[in-house]
Amino acid sequence: MKIVMAIIKPFKLEEVRDALTAIGVHGLTVTEVKGYGRQKGHTEIYRGAEYAVSFLPKIKIEVAIATEQVEKTIEAITSAAKTGQIGDGKIFVIGLDHAVRIRTGEADAAAL
Repeated sequence: MKIVMAIIKPFKLEEVRDALTAIGVHGLTVTEVKGYGRQKGHTEIYRGAEYAVSFLPKIKIEVAIATEQVEKTIEAITSAAKTGQIGDGKIFVIGLDHAVRIRTGEADAAAL
């Protein structure tokens, strides 16, 4: 089992969710986050004053999946979230040792 974590642009959330649903991934966790990578933020002008925005708004999506689904999941997220511009995001894959569904007590793959 693996956790696939993707950091994407906020306006791409619905497209990514639809792409994941299309390949059979039905459960995901979404968190609004802020950060920066190579973009290093940007400057904005507000009421005539210029100020630096160091952290940009992003969306973090986490999906627990079977190991066999990792490549399909990465492809789905990549194709749905890609704009070709800087700041499209990153995908991380993390090992998942154990999972339990609280309601039924099912464990590991059955809990996904």
